[in-house]
Amino acid sequence: MHLEQHISLKALHTFGSAVEARYFVEARTADDIHALLKYRSMIRMPVLILGGGSNVLFTRDFNGIVVRINSKGIAIKEEGGQNILLTVQAGENWDGLVQYAVENGLAGLENLSLIPGTVGAAPVQNIGAYGVEVKDVIEAVRFVGIDSGEESTFTKEDCRFAYRDSIFKQALKGKVIILEVVFKLKRQQSPFSSRLRPGHEAIVKELLSMDVVTPGITEVREAVCRIRRRKLPDPQFIGNAGSFFKNPVIPVLHFEELKVLYPEIPFFPAENQGKIPAAWLIDQCGWKGFRSGDAGVHQDQPLVLVNYGNASGKEILNLAEQITESVQTRFRIRLEPEVNIF
Repeated sequence: MHLEQHISLKALHTFGSAVEARYFVEARTADDIHALLKYRSMIRMPVLILGGGSNVLFTRDFNGIVVRINSKGIAIKEEGGQNILLTVQAGENWDGLVQYAVENGLAGLENLSLIPGTVGAAPVQNIGAYGVEVKDVIEAVRFVGIDSGEESTFTKEDCRFAYRDSIFKQALKGKVIILEVVFKLKRQQSPFSSRLRPGHEAIVKELLSMDVVTPGITEVREAVCRIRRRKLPDPQFIGNAGSFFKNPVIPVLHFEELKVLYPEIPFFPAENQGKIPAAWLIDQCGWKGFRSGDAGVHQDQPLVLVNYGNASGKEILNLAEQITESVQTRFRIRLEPEVNIF
């Protein structure tokens, strides 16, 4: 493990803005992380954990230690019946894990295909797509305290998962480093079509276009990948962090008031409340395809803010704040960022 100084982070986060870290280190094992924490306890500098850099916006240089987690390993364990436990190191590529599960006939992750980032970041954000959230398949999360150096394991309930949220994004933000995640998956049995739930409609439509009638998890993964490749820009070519904002959750009464003014407004009910697609709100405010310098809103997906080349993090944030204000003014809905802003 080598501690480097004044390292550019431009190639290490998907927005690709020009910022640097005062110190940078890559941790490949839990021992590396423990060694780093002993060193950090002597200098007491802030620590930022960086996985794939796909859900972060840097608005300035980071005057501390940026730790890139690059631990690898997947261990599989039969639990009995159809249940399989996968213990996965935090540095594993997320989509690589999904591919591994599908190739081994393990169901539960296929709807989360092609989401960028690492396994360790998945529970922090409680990533989700097409009717599935990662909390649905998480059994436990093992982590180490940054100040104490002590390891702990949380069950799913301990993690306090919510929509794009968890205890790691709230009470434990910046206080722990996730080491590994345990997933409970199932041996594939029934075809996808027999276990539909809200959010799967787009997948069903895509499967029909693929002439697939009774799909398994392999076909579902392919359908999701096809949809995402069409809808979202590739950060290798256009800097972005995927969905910049969460889909807002509002009371049903608020929705009924809005529906009088906007009869076509989409709404997905959930326990006396409901979600409205943030993309629809942003589009209605005229931001789709907007560009100011190299900071912009994607021409096909208004939920995605993009860096066309040399936009700074501050310019991206300024654009996000303008969008937030316009949606608040028109719909009385406050958008919340899904990305972590530093």
